[in-house]
Amino acid sequence: MAGFTGRHRELAALDDLAGGEPGRRTAVVISSVSGTAGVGKTALVVHWAHRWRGRFPDGQLYVDLRGYDPAAPLTAHDALATLLEAVGVSSAELSAGVEERAARWRSETADRRLLIVLDNAASVEQVRPLLPGTASCLVLATSRDSLAGLVVRHGARRLDLDLLPAADAYELLRLLIGVRVDAEPEAARLLVERCARLPLALRVAAELAAARPGTSLAGLASELADEQRRMHLLGGDGGDPRTDVSAVFSWSMRHLTPVAARLFRLFGLHPHTDFEAYAAAALAGTDVSAARSTLELLARKHLVQPLGDGRYGMHDLLRAYARSLATDAAEDDPRAALGRLFDHYLATAADAMDTLHPAEAFRRPRIAPPGTATPDLSDPGVARAWLDVELDCLTAVARHAAEHG
Repeated sequence: MAGFTGRHRELAALDDLAGGEPGRRTAVVISSVSGTAGVGKTALVVHWAHRWRGRFPDGQLYVDLRGYDPAAPLTAHDALATLLEAVGVSSAELSAGVEERAARWRSETADRRLLIVLDNAASVEQVRPLLPGTASCLVLATSRDSLAGLVVRHGARRLDLDLLPAADAYELLRLLIGVRVDAEPEAARLLVERCARLPLALRVAAELAAARPGTSLAGLASELADEQRRMHLLGGDGGDPRTDVSAVFSWSMRHLTPVAARLFRLFGLHPHTDFEAYAAAALAGTDVSAARSTLELLARKHLVQPLGDGRYGMHDLLRAYARSLATDAAEDDPRAALGRLFDHYLATAADAMDTLHPAEAFRRPRIAPPGTATPDLSDPGVARAWLDVELDCLTAVARHAAEHG
């Protein structure tokens, strides 16, 4: 199965999860496998379940909870019906209520050794009624959400899937395309980066390459250089929304609050690849505390990636998708949002320079305070550290401002 290429570390983590004999465990083991859209969660879990099927002689059960599908999510009521019927309970015997079905499910699984895959969950509430009550069962739940409640309340072990490492993404493309990758290795590596090392995007690009045998990989990578063209080309065959990268991303957006969706869109306007809460607050024109809370929510939904020290980023395809949304959104003026962001960087950089070189302050132009909060840079060490961390960002901002007036 191509989707889990290079996931050796993650497979080993799941192996550790099932390490003990089911009969010796004291509680049902639950693993929450989370990650951004298209990163290969289902492929990994299904592959691992196939490898370990011998440890669960009473069967393996799979339910797609449709939490991030275009159709309505599967309710716990209907999911329990599917699970109960799979273990031999007839539809005529099913109780009407969710709690009664959940109790029957726990009873039916009490003496069974089952591996249960709950794929594509929208929330903890969708998963919780489906949990068996016996330590002989193992549950794997996948979601774009971190499902933190499963960890806190049910002791689930959390496994976050990142983008494929570059070498593994290259091998996946080679597996999908074959000798054309060997013939154009540098173009293939560029194609991997244009697809942000996202398995879904790589599979769509591979299918595109197969459908256009007369186009070189270098030519295809060149077409993908333009962001708008890239999102169009990675739209799959047009008949299956599950192979359309933009459509798959859009299903994550449906689960966001309006505030979080707005901030995600605005991130697409940022000229640099990473940012922190003060910059987020400037883009949105809000206070830092609210921006920080929204960033944490977006991180739980795997729409931004925590980079440490309070900074966040997103991979290139998500950035391109966010930018397309920001450009089309009627409720925000992109130029006004960037104006707030640039005012923030200009004022904060000026504060840092005034702290480090106060005697030369008269040589610099006076900078009006921005409309949003800035960090306290009155300490020289903090001011210098801020300049060091933000150097690449300030360069990108200056370049963007010069190129766009």
